[in-house]
Amino acid sequence: MQPANESNPHVPIAQQGDTHVARLNALWKLSVQHGLSDPERIRAMLAMAAEVLDMDLVVLGEFGERYTARYVSDRLGVFPEGTVLMVESVLCHPVHLARAASHVADLREHPQYANHALVNKLGLRTYSGLPVSVGDDARWVLAFLRQRCESPPQEVDIAYMELIADWLGNTLHQSAQKSLLQRIALTDLLTDLPNRRAAEERLQTEKARISRDGQGFALALVDLDHFKMVNDRYGHAVGDEILKAVARRFESGLREGDWVARWGGEEFLFVLHGSAEEEATRIMERLAAQFREAPVQTSIGDISLRFSAGVASFGSRDTETLPMLEKIDQALYQAKAEGRDQVRMAALTPMPWNSSLLRKALMENRIRQASQVIVDLQSGQTIADEALVRIEAVDGEIVEANEFVDMAEGLGLMAEIDRQVIRSVMQRCVMRMEQGGSPDFAHFVNVSPQFLARRDLVEEMLDNAMSFCQSCGVVLGPVKPVVLELTERQRIVSLDKLRADLQPFIDFGFRLALDDFGSGYSSYLYLAHLPVSFLKIEGWLVSHMRQDRKVAGIVESLANFARKEGVRTVAEHVEDAETARILADMGVDYGQGWHFGRPQLVRST
Repeated sequence: MQPANESNPHVPIAQQGDTHVARLNALWKLSVQHGLSDPERIRAMLAMAAEVLDMDLVVLGEFGERYTARYVSDRLGVFPEGTVLMVESVLCHPVHLARAASHVADLREHPQYANHALVNKLGLRTYSGLPVSVGDDARWVLAFLRQRCESPPQEVDIAYMELIADWLGNTLHQSAQKSLLQRIALTDLLTDLPNRRAAEERLQTEKARISRDGQGFALALVDLDHFKMVNDRYGHAVGDEILKAVARRFESGLREGDWVARWGGEEFLFVLHGSAEEEATRIMERLAAQFREAPVQTSIGDISLRFSAGVASFGSRDTETLPMLEKIDQALYQAKAEGRDQVRMAALTPMPWNSSLLRKALMENRIRQASQVIVDLQSGQTIADEALVRIEAVDGEIVEANEFVDMAEGLGLMAEIDRQVIRSVMQRCVMRMEQGGSPDFAHFVNVSPQFLARRDLVEEMLDNAMSFCQSCGVVLGPVKPVVLELTERQRIVSLDKLRADLQPFIDFGFRLALDDFGSGYSSYLYLAHLPVSFLKIEGWLVSHMRQDRKVAGIVESLANFARKEGVRTVAEHVEDAETARILADMGVDYGQGWHFGRPQLVRST
């Protein structure tokens, strides 16, 4: 006969030991069983504990502002999982407060619990409550209850309960860590939005959902306009503030069920459920209007911000998301090419260009010229125009320069494009003067370093210019009507070489203009080393000067500097009468933008 346990003389110690070993073995087998998720394993553990200890109700609950029964094993069918209660009404609340276990043999005899609903209404009698530590989280409590009343639990039962509580704490902690790591992997840490990886996974889920319920969705890709310039001017810390604020503004503007992710940089991807392209466009235009009306608040003050967006719909007939993503990317590109701060539908966007299409357009002489007027801000008279390159597609669609210029430069084709546009400009100049136009009217045209470096094309252009001047029937002075615009699209290796390349045109009487002045460092180098006649003030500065006093100060300083140096100023992106008035008051000479007229295609004669 083995000696009896002092706390319970009816059960031999050896038998308790054997029981404990058997329980440990079963616990270990369940903990390593394959094919179970963490929630399934926890529920299985509670069910096993209820069976081993002969309990009617086992609850793993979490305390917060309220108590929630997260996992439940319930033989009685009276306490469903997910039950939410007031904290003070929960039987195990004292265990949560004291962080100490409590074992009650008969709740009816306990002054604190005798009138509790679990006792009076459900007839529960025996109770054990144990705190569950989940890392540093002390919100969890494990409760065991049964209707049958008997003596307090044996030490072997308490040890088993404690082991279950420890295992649950470790499991919940590991699960929380996995969830945290997964959240980090799928969340943009700056904006707290889903990141690109998460968005791509969600898109696959959205695609699968269409096959079940037949309801499509719309995609919208948003890019913050001129955000690089904001970053460069105010610093990345303020840029980060703006991205956070924009993320919150986007989230607050969504309908229930819609979502937005940070796609990368200053791009955001929207998924709008049950929306066709037209409805999605209206939603995005509403958000764009909010941006126009309310600047973004930052630590250094309010900053005006705009965005461009491309929209496409994904329906039951669509099988892959990648083509749709390419469509909205192209629609976004079109929105930016047409002046930014607008929303474009993919259905209205032409197909993107490639090198073979570009070469074919050049071979077939489908380079076209559009013209946009430049106006004297004091008199309101049109005093010049700018030639803008276009390509006419085979189907007659007119393709904007933004869609092919970068490609043309990369392929070394920009010189030939410039050649055709400049020749067209000079022909137009001759026609204007033959019709009685003023020789003082200027024609601005962009010229690339690729063109200037081609001695054969330069000589051809000068020969053409001399021929056109002789044929126009007007005696021109030393200053000719053509103005060559220089941009920062291509990096200039040597300013001396650029000056040498330009010298033949300067000697002939062509004038020089610096395009997008104020957008980068190279513009100032050009100004210091070249005989510039015109400064074209960067459009972003013009469009933001009414919302930002510092920007207005920069524009006014540029106008004052240019006036002292005898250089004329042209403000780009003038979109309304008030902006034109302010620029005139600042002393800016000329204006160009949609307020005065959109680019008009010049039809060949």
